[in-house]
Amino acid sequence: MNHYLSPLHIPCHDRLIMALDVPNADDARTLVENLGDSVTFYKVGLELFMAGDYFGLVGWLKQRGKKVFADLKFFDVPETVARAVRALQGHGVDFATVHGNDAIMQAAAAAKGDLKILAVTVLTSLDQGDLQDLGFECEVSALVLSRARRALAAGCDGVISSGLEVPALRREVDHSLLVVSPGIRPVENRHDDDQKRVVTIEQAFGNGADYIVVGRPIRDAVDPRQAAEEAQARIARLFGQARS
Repeated sequence: MNHYLSPLHIPCHDRLIMALDVPNADDARTLVENLGDSVTFYKVGLELFMAGDYFGLVGWLKQRGKKVFADLKFFDVPETVARAVRALQGHGVDFATVHGNDAIMQAAAAAKGDLKILAVTVLTSLDQGDLQDLGFECEVSALVLSRARRALAAGCDGVISSGLEVPALRREVDHSLLVVSPGIRPVENRHDDDQKRVVTIEQAFGNGADYIVVGRPIRDAVDPRQAAEEAQARIARLFGQARS
């Protein structure tokens, strides 16, 4: 199970990234306040960007000592992406995502400064049939590895990858890239869930992820703080057992 457990010196509490997938900044602040010190790292994505006060929320999180992952998946003309990445630097964002070809990833990496750029491999909401619909005539795992190799060559700091593909990633690029794994489900996946390629907390880290992104299993829990604390305890046990 723990063959590929991350050797990086990352504070255990930071390995859980909470996805703030809520309709507006006020709901996000309420959730963060309810979670308290159970979560130190937050993903702020497109829904909140479109709702307004995105950077006000980012600043509010930073003032409270939180780390911020701006998940906006930049995909545009390379120079435009580079300018967008530079603009993020002034907001204290820790991670940001980029999508696209080599030139786009290179532009983002060249402009990143202290910001860590993560390249998207294959969204966890896509399966083999979806890739074929998009015109990719290859296996999911092959596309993930190709994207990871290109991200590393382009100067990116890491990749976004389902935990299912992380063992192959670790064999291919070792720990040269950070791996952030979304699509985490503590229990069996529901049929109404749009995430298709999912893993548990233990599977993701045992397969080699450095960070996991969890949203609905915490947000929609009867007691979100308790759910976050339970996830943190599972992570602590996993790394504690491996390093004892």
